[in-house]
Amino acid sequence: MTLIPVPRPSKGAHNPDRAVNALLQAQIQHLHHAERNLPLRYRTDIYANAIKTEGEAAEYIREVTEAIHRAHEDAAKDRTKSAPKRKRGLAIAAAAERPSRKRGSKAKTKTKSTSSKRKKK
Repeated sequence: MTLIPVPRPSKGAHNPDRAVNALLQAQIQHLHHAERNLPLRYRTDIYANAIKTEGEAAEYIREVTEAIHRAHEDAAKDRTKSAPKRKRGLAIAAAAERPSRKRGSKAKTKTKSTSSKRKKK
């Protein structure tokens, strides 16, 4: 496998006080939409529209991502729980008898089309 050299980021690249850019704002809005679909107990108390810095954005992204993971883990645990045990024995559902249909005359079918009923000029 060929190694690709990646330069180290500059010291000024990490600045939590920098204003959020359009890409981060779009990601925040997507995560906010995902968070609204979570049950109430997993939602954060962070107001997404108040996020102004990259540090605040990072904190919000981390909390929402963790909440989504917790919700999925809890749902997986609920799915693996065993179903309640059924009582042994024979269970029979009662059904009423259907009345027998009387076979009578067949429904009338149309033999003439609607275009033949038009008057000729």
